[in-house]
Amino acid sequence: MLKPREELILSSIIRQYVLRVAPVSSSNVLDECGLDVSSATVRNDVARLEEEGYIVRPHHAAGSMPSDKGYRYHVANMRGPELPLEEQFLINHLFHQVEDKLEEWLNLAATLLSQQVKNVAIVTTPRSPATQYKHLEMVSIQPHLVLVVLVLHGAKVRQQLVSFEDAVTQEDLAVMAGHLNRLFTGQSLAQIELKIAELSRIEQLIMQHVLRMLQAEDSHSGQEMFLEGWHFLINQPEFSQGSRLLNLIRLAEQKKLVDLMTLHDSADYGVRVVIGRENKEEAVHDCSLVISRYGLPGAPLGSIAVVGPTRMEYERTIAVLSYVSSLISLLVTELYGGTSGRRSYVANN
Repeated sequence: MLKPREELILSSIIRQYVLRVAPVSSSNVLDECGLDVSSATVRNDVARLEEEGYIVRPHHAAGSMPSDKGYRYHVANMRGPELPLEEQFLINHLFHQVEDKLEEWLNLAATLLSQQVKNVAIVTTPRSPATQYKHLEMVSIQPHLVLVVLVLHGAKVRQQLVSFEDAVTQEDLAVMAGHLNRLFTGQSLAQIELKIAELSRIEQLIMQHVLRMLQAEDSHSGQEMFLEGWHFLINQPEFSQGSRLLNLIRLAEQKKLVDLMTLHDSADYGVRVVIGRENKEEAVHDCSLVISRYGLPGAPLGSIAVVGPTRMEYERTIAVLSYVSSLISLLVTELYGGTSGRRSYVANN
């Protein structure tokens, strides 16, 4: 833990560096903090912060810049940043002006976030759970041809024609369907695959077709992404070299930014901050991700994130992201969770 004066000096260096994007001198720290100590004392404290890795200096005579460790300490010691009430009312009002559709809310969330924090905002649709087998029926079309009707959880129905070498009666089909339903109702593709070897040859043939239908359904249930704010990064000094921005854009196009959001998802609905080299992808080692979840409790969740340089206004970003994700969760609960009526979220947040 840092001493109170060291914390004050570190916070001053972070504030000034975020604002000016230039190394911060000890005299600037003294002027901003209004400390009743000598400039030599401030220099000594700055030297200790450098020794401990909270700040870095381009060279000995230069001013100070926050390191990843310094930003991490700063974020860890924030006291619950909150969005001003008038801004909560404005955001709440905007969300209630759009159509009651999840896609409309997520698109608005990405646009609002990027505008509010002047960085890239990414919002994903809820992750779909693995498709589950619910019920199977088989109808004899011809002695060697059967229509396999698969009912999935969520009232989806898929069907497939299957041909057999030997003739099969409708009575045999009904017995097999009953056996398969007892074994597999409520199970996913991965769970079913573990039990295939226990089946008879003809049941294995049927279930191979069922597995392909489940696999096709899972492959079509990926997350969509809403992204806004590349133009804000273009104006950031950290991205004056076009290669850095191109690497980020490439990650987004390959859905790897979404993968990073999922990797760093917190276990609850709180906000998580991933700073600099805490990110596994080299292309975002100079960036920070601020991530939150939204959605119905106990249901598939989506993610909301802000991506920008490590020189980020963390208090502001966390406050906006936290409010927007909580508001979307409430709207989703009211629309899909059976809560009657829509109400303002501002008063209780």
